[in-house]
Amino acid sequence: MARIPPRIELEVMLDNLKPHPDPNPWLEQYTTPAEVAAEMLFTAAFIHDDVKFKLVADLGCGTGRLGIGALVLGAHKLVGVDIDPNAIAVAVDNSLEAEVFEKSCWIVGNVSTLQGSFDTILMNPPFGTRRKHLDVAFLYEALGLAKVVYSIHKSSTRQFVMDFISRMGYRVSTLLKIDLEIPHTFDFHERIKHPVEVDVYRIVR
Repeated sequence: MARIPPRIELEVMLDNLKPHPDPNPWLEQYTTPAEVAAEMLFTAAFIHDDVKFKLVADLGCGTGRLGIGALVLGAHKLVGVDIDPNAIAVAVDNSLEAEVFEKSCWIVGNVSTLQGSFDTILMNPPFGTRRKHLDVAFLYEALGLAKVVYSIHKSSTRQFVMDFISRMGYRVSTLLKIDLEIPHTFDFHERIKHPVEVDVYRIVR
């Protein structure tokens, strides 16, 4: 049986994965902080049993932190999809480095092209600051693909997101409020780190 790492070890491993070499502000390509990824992953794996032996997908997977973390925690298979081929190339490299490549499938494409049925989706979609409601567009696709969806959204949009989930016939079983720090990534960033209050949702049918 594969060894399950302690949380701090998982954080360090995720933090050491390669970031995107040239992130695009239009795509809102911010790396999910390792501590936030670990919080979501450990909640999914050990509080709700939504990871081990499960078929998992990550929509807008970027460089693969959430998906790779899920495989390290015992997911059966992982499908990661992202519109950016450069992000997928890094995700492939990261999965090789983490020794989980053989259990992963990385797809270049729009999230709306993904078909099938998954046990769990883990994702950190764009917040929709550049393209309004892009986060909800990701959520719409995710809810049609899986029994359980974990997703990160700005706390300031909580009521809007909750109303959308309810209208889709789903419910929020768990909501974690977390302070997420976005590092200085683009020229228009004025601070070394920009704190954002976010909610981590567990959404079920």
